[in-house]
Amino acid sequence: MADKIKHLGIVENIDGPHLKVRIVQTSACASCSVKGHCSVSDSEEKLIDVYNDKQIDCRVGQQVVIGGAASLGLKAVLWAFALPFAVVLVSLFAAMRFSGGNEPLSAVVALCMLIPYYIGLYACRGRFRRTFVFTLESTNN
Repeated sequence: MADKIKHLGIVENIDGPHLKVRIVQTSACASCSVKGHCSVSDSEEKLIDVYNDKQIDCRVGQQVVIGGAASLGLKAVLWAFALPFAVVLVSLFAAMRFSGGNEPLSAVVALCMLIPYYIGLYACRGRFRRTFVFTLESTNN
């Protein structure tokens, strides 16, 4: 398993050491030779904040390679999927115990517990912005 995630992108905006880079994110199916005959393949453009900590010279419209640690993907899955699932599961069993087995009430309580979870994630977005960092790896002239 590689320890770096790399994407090819185009510089959209430069603000000092901060760049906005447009990348095309494709699913595994998007590069398949029969994707035209399949309805599952997809790709979408994303605008990524990138830090040019190595002071690599680049300009708007230039093609660049950006990189980030592969462990960031696992952290993102943890925060976006695993922890919310655990919150729902724990709160569901706790609500079932305290409500005397009232399933509809317990389900609503368990789903409502996601509200403070996601509010907390939103409140910590500055910390996540410093944790989930892509950096400019190189440029293609």
